[in-house]
Amino acid sequence: MSGISVQCDGLVHIYESGGEDIVALRGIDLDVAAGETLALVGPSGSGKSTLLNLFAGLLPPSAGRLTIGGEDLGRMTERELTRLRSTSVGTVLQGAARNLLPYATPLDNVRFAQRSVPRKRRSDLLSAADLLRSLDLESVAQQRVQRLSGGEQQRVALAVGVANGPGLLLADEPTSQLDRDAREQVLGLLTRINEQFGMTIVLVTHDPDVSATLHRSIAMRDGRIGSEGRRGVQYAVVARDGSVPLPDHVLEQWPAGTRVSIEPDGDDLRITRRPT
Repeated sequence: MSGISVQCDGLVHIYESGGEDIVALRGIDLDVAAGETLALVGPSGSGKSTLLNLFAGLLPPSAGRLTIGGEDLGRMTERELTRLRSTSVGTVLQGAARNLLPYATPLDNVRFAQRSVPRKRRSDLLSAADLLRSLDLESVAQQRVQRLSGGEQQRVALAVGVANGPGLLLADEPTSQLDRDAREQVLGLLTRINEQFGMTIVLVTHDPDVSATLHRSIAMRDGRIGSEGRRGVQYAVVARDGSVPLPDHVLEQWPAGTRVSIEPDGDDLRITRRPT
C-alpha cells in the first residue's frame, strides 16, 4: 500500500431536483498530496459529501477536472471506475453497519471485501488475518459484527475500507455517534493506517476536534472552499481564478457586499474595510 494524490481543477457538479438544476460544487480547486490526511468540514448542504462521492467515482464531474493517482475520472468508463474502486480507492460510508455484514465476523467481512480485487492482484494484499492483526483488531476477529460495540464496528469498517490495499481512503463521518473513548480509538486507527501504510485519507466531519488531528482541514460553504486549517490556524485560500472566499468569522463582521481595499504592505497585504 502507498498513498496516491488527488487534484481538483475548477471542479463542478450539478444535479437535477424537481426539474431544476442544483449546483452542488462551484469550481473547486484542491490538491491533496500522496500520504496526506485531510478533513472536509462545513454545514449540511455545503458540498462535503458530494465532493467525497466524486472522489469515490460514484458521481461524475459536470465540469472541471478530477484526477486520482494521475487518472482523470471524467474520462474513465464505468468499467474503469469500477476497477478504480476495487483497487485504488477505499470508501467507508457513514454508519458502520452500512459497511458490514452483521451476521459475519470481521475476518469474513475483510475476506468478502477482498473478493472484489482482481485475482492477479490479490496475492499482493495482506491476508484478512494479518490485516486485522496489524490494525490491532485480532481480539474481535472471530466475533459476529452484530455483537461488537459501536466503536469496534467502526474500526472494523475502516479495516474493510482498506482491505483492497487502496492508496486513498475516504470516510464519511467515521466518528459520529461515538462516545469520547471510542472516538479516540477510531482516530488512533486512522493515524495508524496513515503512518503504517502511507495511505492518503480524506474524511468528512462536523467535529472540529477530529479535523484538528489531521494534517489539514478544508472548510466548505455553498459548494466552495471557504478556508483552510493547519494546526488550528485558519487561512483564506486564493483560488486559481483569483477569488478569495473569506472564513466564516470574517464574514460575520464583513457581510456580502462589504467594500474592501487591498494594498501591498511589505511582504504582506493590508485589507481595509471601506465605507459603502
